[in-house]
Amino acid sequence: MSTSKHTELANHAWSVADLLRGDYKQSDYGKVILPFTVLRRLECVLAPTKDRVLETYDRFKGKDIDVSKFLRKASGHSFYNVSGYSLKAIANDPAYAAKNLLAYIGAFSENAQEVMDRYDFAAQVKRLDNANLLYQVVGRFADLDLRPEVVSNHQMGYVFEELIRRFAEQSNETAGEHFTPREVIELMVNLLLAPDDDALTVPGVVRTVLDPACGTGGMLSAAEEHITQHNPNATVQVFGQELNPESWAICRSDMMIKGQDPENIKFGNSFSDDGHRGGQFDYLLANPPFGVEWKKVKDEIEREYETLGFSGRFGAGLPRINDGSLLFLQHMLSKMKPVVDGKGGSRVAIVFNGSPLFTGAAESGESRIRQWIIENDWLEGIVALPDQLFYNTGISTYFWILTNRKSPDHEGKVILLDAREHFAKMRKSLGDKRKYLTPVQIAEITRLYGEALHAAQDPEHPQHGKVKVFDNDAFGYRRITVERPLKLRFEVTDETLAHLRESKPIQKALDVEVFTAALKPLLGKAWTTKRAAWDAVRLAMAEAGVLWPSGAPFQKALRDAIGVRDPEGEVQLVKGAPEPDADLRDFENVPLNEDVDEYLSREVLPHVPDAWIDHSKTKIGYEIPFTRHFYVYKPPRPLAEIDAELKALEAEIQSLLSEVTE
Repeated sequence: MSTSKHTELANHAWSVADLLRGDYKQSDYGKVILPFTVLRRLECVLAPTKDRVLETYDRFKGKDIDVSKFLRKASGHSFYNVSGYSLKAIANDPAYAAKNLLAYIGAFSENAQEVMDRYDFAAQVKRLDNANLLYQVVGRFADLDLRPEVVSNHQMGYVFEELIRRFAEQSNETAGEHFTPREVIELMVNLLLAPDDDALTVPGVVRTVLDPACGTGGMLSAAEEHITQHNPNATVQVFGQELNPESWAICRSDMMIKGQDPENIKFGNSFSDDGHRGGQFDYLLANPPFGVEWKKVKDEIEREYETLGFSGRFGAGLPRINDGSLLFLQHMLSKMKPVVDGKGGSRVAIVFNGSPLFTGAAESGESRIRQWIIENDWLEGIVALPDQLFYNTGISTYFWILTNRKSPDHEGKVILLDAREHFAKMRKSLGDKRKYLTPVQIAEITRLYGEALHAAQDPEHPQHGKVKVFDNDAFGYRRITVERPLKLRFEVTDETLAHLRESKPIQKALDVEVFTAALKPLLGKAWTTKRAAWDAVRLAMAEAGVLWPSGAPFQKALRDAIGVRDPEGEVQLVKGAPEPDADLRDFENVPLNEDVDEYLSREVLPHVPDAWIDHSKTKIGYEIPFTRHFYVYKPPRPLAEIDAELKALEAEIQSLLSEVTE
């Protein structure tokens, strides 16, 4: 379907807004338009078998049997309607429009009624009827031609997405939370399924697909289409879960129409109410919302983490509360099929922003999750996408492709593919979406990902610079603590005495006024060693009749007051070893495949020869610095060139000014 065609259908549906204006706020238009569009689509799909369904219903009516299976068979779908009404007939009887419409809805099978219930449709019918608008709205939708032979399921997806986008704009929501651009989905599905294309052609193949943040179901539909294009006889079972009721209702109705089991599309939060608990799937894909906090389900997630560990979904760790992206990934990985005797396994694709690549220091929740994934050799590749590709954000995004059944040549390796320059500019932006992927670009990226190992090894490959392949341990590092000794000289000044008066340990050990008075004869004195300073202080105290207190707190407070950091000062010792200076402490990230002591000798000791590593504080971290690996240094232009350009601009400005003043 051309863009103009699906826009035309969306315009027809949205024209109802003209009727609603005044009685409805703009932000509420979608509450009427979306469910009526779904209802009209269901009616058009059922129209060819309507007479057969009514005949079957009349034949079994009143008999003590479950007639639903016969009605589904008669309709040719997993849903049906046993009413003789139609939207056109309801519109032609304005006085009874509300009564007849509710009876019409009540005649649908239970699974279709549940879809309408998510829209709180009965309340909208009552509200429209009270405003004397119902029959007009019904009539407008009765004229909308959504017959399957005119509008395919794929095309219908575009219509729904256009309506949701407009609804989101009117209600100041983000449309991108509910659906993903179709060309982005196509590329994602290609990268997920392309390695299995040969296997998908096997006669009688059965594949299961899960999207735990399915929105309107675009990713599930695209995955099903990809598989059936390769093998029309393949059986594809799709599963999903969605939190937004409108999106869930569209997805559920779409799956009903396509012959999928609507019970596979669950409503609710995937974290706190896993609708597919214990399920395992061949393919998993998702575009979860970016940077959304998980505070609402914090208790449930933390309870599972603490009580179940790796027996649950979140054993690897919990990310910071303001971004649940890596929770989604752990949730999906928990549903991979195990590999047994070289068979089974799953492939996973997920859309992330840049944060999951590097957020979190060593041994943080995010770092431990990355470590768990990479050390299990599940991360196959990451593809960087152009910015401004999504409706609700202009930031850069990434596909993560994961699997627990890597091919032998991919084992122990991770592909990084830079596709940020593969885009075309849109003539008119849609929200934050100003770029899109053309079919040619989708094919190019898919092909390059498939031959990534070869492209990375061959300097002559035309896309060599866009692909890099790393061993798994290249993303791990040791966070080492580099210490330097505390060096002090010692002196007594007015500032020293002031510090002593304010020190709690000194106040606790003795009379601070008597003590500081005893030290006044030492004002202006300095010592290069702690022993000499202590001897002088002891003598001054003895002469004043002040006893030297026992206990380490007093001595530490005294040293903190009269000790002054000095690069040439005395090294302070603790149990015979140099005491580290917290102010000079530094941290270095050393790659896992490098010896930390060799790193210290090469990178640190030439500059600070007295440094050492405190190995007890070493932490392991994992990050994926994608942009750093593809950074290309561009030297600044020569100053002479910049200067010449500035002079030329000044001359041009002077020329323009002279024309104005003449």
